[in-house]
Amino acid sequence: MSNKRTHRRRILVASAAGLVLLLGVGSYATASAANPWRDRGGRGAERPTPVQTTTPAATATAAADTEVTLPPANGQFDYQIGGAYTPAAAVKIVDRDREAKPASGKYNVCYVNAFQTQPSEADFWTGSHDDLLLKTAGGDYVEDSEWGEFLLDTSTVAKRKALAAVVGGWIDGCAAAGFDAVEPDNLDTYTRSDDLLSKDDNVAFAALLAERAHDAGLAIAQKNTAELDQSDAKAAGFDFAIAEECQVWKECDAYTDIYGDQVYEIEYTDNGQAAYTKACASQGKEISVILRDRKVVPSGRSAYRYQSC
Repeated sequence: MSNKRTHRRRILVASAAGLVLLLGVGSYATASAANPWRDRGGRGAERPTPVQTTTPAATATAAADTEVTLPPANGQFDYQIGGAYTPAAAVKIVDRDREAKPASGKYNVCYVNAFQTQPSEADFWTGSHDDLLLKTAGGDYVEDSEWGEFLLDTSTVAKRKALAAVVGGWIDGCAAAGFDAVEPDNLDTYTRSDDLLSKDDNVAFAALLAERAHDAGLAIAQKNTAELDQSDAKAAGFDFAIAEECQVWKECDAYTDIYGDQVYEIEYTDNGQAAYTKACASQGKEISVILRDRKVVPSGRSAYRYQSC
């Protein structure tokens, strides 16, 4: 929703190359030349039938096809973008920053800030890609002031292609490191761009990222942005959804209506226990629902909180 902000944090953990073998996880093959999105159509709708495989997600099955592994439906999720730590044995899916190593033996999602700049990378963008940053008519950068991040300019075909070349390199890095999926954050920048960007602009950019991800053997998540409908999700090519605070904002159905049981919900402790409890009662048997501390700090720290239902 336009009146809320997504939760994002970045960790400073060096990435390492190497593939993680995930045995017996459902997957499906997609043609890289076509839109690989499959019609999920809601909770009771038909979805792709998983194929059991022992092939790593990043292994190409043929010149024109890439094996893409989807996360386990309703698998226990752990959101670790604030710092990596050893997940509990019951956890099936781990989401970490692109500079972190994947968790051994888990389905790994790679966090990428794809529609805004990281504060630490402002000089990189202003120095090397200033023309790809969104600006006002007066030439000022359009900034997400809450996070101190500049918005990327997705308003033209040429700029989207240039941005995809930069962000696409990060996606390739996720695949090389052994991740199975990518989570491109800040899809909803158009809602805070003073109408300089549109939903269609960001969906078109997301489609370029999805093509890059699928070509690299990665599934791709829709991150928040309940304003997207099924047509938007299909155009973007998303495979599943990661939804923050959808119980608080009463928008969980916007995701489950499209992705069924492959929605991974995160509620936060600063909203109170009641929202998480209600989420567990409402959809905890159908999708993975977790509770985390707002800064998603690593386990062992006093602020760390994690629950799953």
